[in-house]
Amino acid sequence: MERSIGRPRLVVPVLGVVQIFAWGSSYYLLAVLAEPIAKDTGWPMAWVVGALSLGLLTAGAVSPRVGDAIAEHGGRPVLTFACTSLAVGLAILAVSSSLPLYLFGWVILGVGMGAGLYDAAFASLAKIYGSDARSAITAVTLWGGFASTACWPLSALLVEHVGWRGACVTYATILLGICVPLILWKLPSVRLQNVGDHLVGKPAIHLTVLERRQYHLFAAIQIITGMFVTIVAVHLLTLLQARGLSLAEAVAFGAFIGPAQVAARVGEMAGRGRHHPLWTLSAAVGLCASGLILLAIGSSFVGLALILYGAGNGIFSIAKGALPLSFFGADRYGPLMGRLARPGLIAQAIAPLLGAVLISLVGGNVSLYALAALAAVNIVLLALLWMTHR
Repeated sequence: MERSIGRPRLVVPVLGVVQIFAWGSSYYLLAVLAEPIAKDTGWPMAWVVGALSLGLLTAGAVSPRVGDAIAEHGGRPVLTFACTSLAVGLAILAVSSSLPLYLFGWVILGVGMGAGLYDAAFASLAKIYGSDARSAITAVTLWGGFASTACWPLSALLVEHVGWRGACVTYATILLGICVPLILWKLPSVRLQNVGDHLVGKPAIHLTVLERRQYHLFAAIQIITGMFVTIVAVHLLTLLQARGLSLAEAVAFGAFIGPAQVAARVGEMAGRGRHHPLWTLSAAVGLCASGLILLAIGSSFVGLALILYGAGNGIFSIAKGALPLSFFGADRYGPLMGRLARPGLIAQAIAPLLGAVLISLVGGNVSLYALAALAAVNIVLLALLWMTHR
């Protein structure tokens, strides 16, 4: 008989806290620490910031194995490993006296990102709850949405008082002293009893012709979305200034995105999963496309455009976790999520450089039209995906 550790009601808060600090100490880290690192070390800013791309590439490389490991062993040991890897990577950053060592630290951080961010959390929830994991996935994305809100001010406070190296050590301490104990104490070591589909051992990944088509279409949507989301995240202020806004106005409008993401996730949670997750994906794709198209049209619609875009981006994270569960079932979810994650992470890794090249070659205005065109391609892919749904 399988034994469960921890009460089910505590799984989501535990994973939520882990997601806040996993994202805040990796993906969102350089938003605050990049400038202090460059000033302190004299390393080129391009290399300091570009290290995140190295981390994302590493995350993409390890993600399929992470999915397999969660399918075999559950999320508890994998997420423990993820937090430990993130802590080790941060410790390497803290003591790095040379650029190669700093970059190596980001390789280790990338391993932790691949094993500990949303895809791994979603696979862990599917292992615990089986086909009933959708509401938990939605709730965890709501927690994760506060990562930048919580960690950017914390990072700034730490840099002010203990420096960027001290900030890295502090995050490593939080991961080892808070996140790891929470995982070991409250996350079930095996799947909970009598919930959803039966999961035993390492599942074979066999897809029918129809499922393979669904897999490739959804992977393409993830690649395109990862591309334009990352470009917007990195270059938004430049793009908005190309529309004639001042820096202060661009910052003010950019702040609309976060609340829109959270509000959309709350709305999705209020729906209690009564609709098929393909509808969630449709809303995400439609809102992102509408926002980017409005942004490309002109500065008169910037506020509305960013609210629509933020809402779409917010619920895309939910669709990313819920749709594969619906299409492919809980048995194959972990390994497939790991494989689906790889191309999206690689796209996110190369997107900042591609965005910078695009803006330098054709300018911000034309770049906005290019982003809108990418989002429109997603609408076509979504239509093809609907055709596979029976």
